[in-house]
Amino acid sequence: MSPKKKKTDDLINFTIDGQPVQARPGWTILETAEQYHIHIPTLCFHPAVKPWGGCRLCVVEVRYGKRGKVMPSCLNPPLAKLEVFTHSERVLNVRRWVLEMLLADCPASKEIRDLAREYGVTATRFTITDPEEECLRCGRCVAVCNEVVGVQALTFGSRGVNKQLDTPYRVPNNACVACGCCVTVCPTGAMSTRLDLVRGDVSRRTGHGFAH
Repeated sequence: MSPKKKKTDDLINFTIDGQPVQARPGWTILETAEQYHIHIPTLCFHPAVKPWGGCRLCVVEVRYGKRGKVMPSCLNPPLAKLEVFTHSERVLNVRRWVLEMLLADCPASKEIRDLAREYGVTATRFTITDPEEECLRCGRCVAVCNEVVGVQALTFGSRGVNKQLDTPYRVPNNACVACGCCVTVCPTGAMSTRLDLVRGDVSRRTGHGFAH
């Protein structure tokens, strides 16, 4: 068998919204959709870091034979003959629910309000605790700091609904190299106002008493 023939045989054939598509081994459903310019909304995914499915906005409905379920497209690889639907009613219901929660978590974010409006979500039934909050805690800044820059100047403090962007040990640290990667990957721009939280008071850095 020729190398060219073998390479073709490795491709995974399935459909997205009725359109035949092919995925290379290792691709996710989201990555395949992007190759075919099929839009699937996402907030936490970024090609520079490992996907972790935090925002759940990229959910799709998948059907294989008589079985079907909703799953995040950024984490799941396709199977041969799989049917994927990016805008079924089940998918739209999940996205509207997610966006309603995000309107409560980060109501000051124009990006979130605009995205929610695209899905007909203009209000939230959930409690808004901070009307000025823009950060949706998607994890992009933490991931790029750890995986790309490699300095681990950012982390998440607490868990669940109390999860907040923080620094290791909750003290200003001199690990931050002011590269700006965290600001670049932030989907709402919230990180641009949080650099001082990460870097601390530059004039008081001595190299002692800080998290490394």
